[in-house]
Amino acid sequence: MNNLIEIQKKIVPQVIEQMNKRYSILRQISIRQPIGRRSLAIVLGMSERITRAEVDFLKEHDLIDISTFGMTITDAGRMLLDDLEYVMNDIMGITDLEKELKNRLGLKFVAISESVGDSQEGTLKTVSKKAARYLAENIRSGDIIAIAGGTTMRELALNVELEVNSNNNNVVVLPTRGSVGSDIDLQANSIAGLLAKNIGSRVEYLYVPDDIDVITRESLMSISELKRTVNDLKNANKIFFSVGRADVMSERRGMSEEDKKKLSDSGAVGEAFGHYFDKEGNIVLKINTIGIDIEMYKNCENPVVVFGGNDKVDSFLALYKINKNISLITDEDSAKEILNKVKVVL
Repeated sequence: MNNLIEIQKKIVPQVIEQMNKRYSILRQISIRQPIGRRSLAIVLGMSERITRAEVDFLKEHDLIDISTFGMTITDAGRMLLDDLEYVMNDIMGITDLEKELKNRLGLKFVAISESVGDSQEGTLKTVSKKAARYLAENIRSGDIIAIAGGTTMRELALNVELEVNSNNNNVVVLPTRGSVGSDIDLQANSIAGLLAKNIGSRVEYLYVPDDIDVITRESLMSISELKRTVNDLKNANKIFFSVGRADVMSERRGMSEEDKKKLSDSGAVGEAFGHYFDKEGNIVLKINTIGIDIEMYKNCENPVVVFGGNDKVDSFLALYKINKNISLITDEDSAKEILNKVKVVL
């Protein structure tokens, strides 16, 4: 494949250029749909005349639909986009970037999606879709999958696509923890249920608050069903989660000003599983909770970190110092930022 692409670049470069252009158009429509021609032209930096001609071509081949609301991608367009992704990754150097990042950090697996320029939401969607594909392609009989809460994990669960008759009754999905925040759809329990439904597996829930005192924790752990779920979490062989920024997560949890100051004074940069850590990976604050903790994370066979946006790069690098036996799924800009930082630090 690589040799063929290199030959085409030399002999018929216009073919590669045209394919890249139409791939970019399809991709932007998929991410931003429904979208109008003028808005699409602005996003792509193309003239409206060229955009109109390309859009007409895609419509003629049933790859997009056009309505008064804007343009949307068809099932055929989505399938073509998925097929083209591997080829375009080679052309744009993403495959090489994945290899470099994997080798440089010694990670188990790396997948990188294209960044979506001005759209954080678009970047998150492409990263989550990449993670969803990884999960679907690597699900195995007997898996115990723990999944965290948050927007990224919800997008992952929504995007998992398996065969219609998939039967994963011997797979268990668990939330990594109880409730965080007031948005039920973004809580780990809801996302675990959504993922289990989409992959046809069993699910167990953790109906407990996220932040509890020690006495309450001990009392809750005497409940047999809860105890069984926690034991299953200890045996989870896959954990899907996103690393958070310490300042953002402290706000989301409604943390006291005293604790916020403690985080700031201690140089906290990241958060995962209720643990806040500094840039060296030292735990500076821990929330009393029931669910996955740092030790379970370190002992897990395949923890999968999924994040989009280079504002989380420092958080990821701090987490990496806690446990290097991880898989990473992120966007192109973040991957490049990680490499830039590790070339200086490591």
